[in-house]
Amino acid sequence: MASLLRLPSRLFAPAAARPGALLRHRGRCLHASPARFCAAATTTGASAAAPAQTETRGGDREGQVTPRSTDFNAWYTDVIAAAELADYGPVRGTMVIRPYGYAIWEAIQDYLNVKFKETGHSNMYFPQFIPYSFIEKEASHVEGFSPELAVVTIGGGKELEEKLVVRPTSETIVNHMFTKWIQSYRDLPLMINQWANVTRWEMRTKPFIRTLEFLWQEGHTAHATLEEAEKEAMQMIDVYTKFSYEHAAIPVIPGRKSKRETFAGADRTYTIEAMMGDKKALQAGTSHNLGQNFSRAFETQFMDENGQLEHVWQTSWAISTRFVGGIIMTHGDDAGLMLPPRIAPIQVVIVPIWKKGDEKGVVMEAVTSVQNTLKEAGIRVKLDDSELRTPGWKFNFYEMKGVPIRIEIGPRDVKNRSVVISRRDVPGKQGKEFGVSMEPSALVDHVKGRLEEIQASLLQKAIEFRDSNIVDVSSYGELKEAIAEGKWARGPWSASDADELKVKEETSATIRCFPFEQPEGVKKCFMTGNPADEVAIFAKSY
Repeated sequence: MASLLRLPSRLFAPAAARPGALLRHRGRCLHASPARFCAAATTTGASAAAPAQTETRGGDREGQVTPRSTDFNAWYTDVIAAAELADYGPVRGTMVIRPYGYAIWEAIQDYLNVKFKETGHSNMYFPQFIPYSFIEKEASHVEGFSPELAVVTIGGGKELEEKLVVRPTSETIVNHMFTKWIQSYRDLPLMINQWANVTRWEMRTKPFIRTLEFLWQEGHTAHATLEEAEKEAMQMIDVYTKFSYEHAAIPVIPGRKSKRETFAGADRTYTIEAMMGDKKALQAGTSHNLGQNFSRAFETQFMDENGQLEHVWQTSWAISTRFVGGIIMTHGDDAGLMLPPRIAPIQVVIVPIWKKGDEKGVVMEAVTSVQNTLKEAGIRVKLDDSELRTPGWKFNFYEMKGVPIRIEIGPRDVKNRSVVISRRDVPGKQGKEFGVSMEPSALVDHVKGRLEEIQASLLQKAIEFRDSNIVDVSSYGELKEAIAEGKWARGPWSASDADELKVKEETSATIRCFPFEQPEGVKKCFMTGNPADEVAIFAKSY
């Protein structure tokens, strides 16, 4: 019994007409994957069908993706294709997340699931079909989401009595169920999370960043007091902030959204804002204090300790697969992805190298021993012993996939009981270490130390990039100049919603947040000259 979803007429351009859908043909036979390299792109020039293994420390550096500095958007889509993260789905606006891209999302899930449970939340699941009348119950909610809704009108070949909305977010259906489950103060707090898909009708699409359907987690909680709800909303934005810094190596700026940018149906929205490699802002996660807006709309009440009926106070908070796009755009370079070790699906790749057939057995024995040593130490390691590709091809392939460390082992290394280690974050000879001991404890210590160094280095590099591209402004003219240069502008703000809209219309920049960390001293709004309590950050964004 299939349901018919009535869809708008267009989203993505067809693949053939889509800029960046095919990778540039520099040294390549086809598109998208290094597995499709032509023979000319291999290190040795051997046939792509059966290349010989060669003990070489070089790699093919021919252009595999559009350079970031030439066209950032084309670079981004090229990397997604070449690193095998995702592909375009058959329905416009959709994408297929490939195993390697999904593994990055799983790394995000693994961290957050632990934190959610540590903070008292339980996972559950709500239906993706929501009665349209639910959406209409909260006025600002329906107004905010109406343009993005996908609506089912036919099911089983018949017109439905009530239209169904394909889940754009779950506040409404959650409240419907909370109303059934919450009767007394003893039922509070009620704190749940779900991992789910969401459908929003995006007309401007970008893989991972904006697609018709995406994956996310959404937390929902109900509390007896405003103070408890506020504490929860702040706690969860702190969880997101720590994850961004400590695991994704993305130095987000946490803060409060302006009234204009607040989530539809929330009293306050807290956000983490990340600077991408093109200096645009990415809203990487949000936490909302919903007040009693939804509980009043759905009559979600409880009997307090004094026997009085009260409406619950609520929160919701979410991170989605757009965070994967944020990782790509924060750390990637012209060679492809660059993944922080703590979220990399593969932390170490081992590439065996031999020239003569009688060398293979000795090399593979050493390689297998190293692989087992690292696995036993809890390091995520992959051995690529395929003989269908040259070592140089493999070097490029795993650089493209952002693997933090590559270990090379050839006959000379076996003889010397050592390995060669290359860091993804340090290109060329500077990133290579020769003669690293193969002795198990020494090798494990060395690799773990390098992984931590890479993690710290990526964060520090991102911090320096962010800080060098934020400009403090004291006038509207200075803000315009900063935004025109592609930078973020930070300055005192107490102006009206109309002034905020004026800035957006004239510069395409919006208030990303009022940062939690605020400078001390007297401040004067750069727009009006009136006293201001806070500084705000303005930027163009995704």
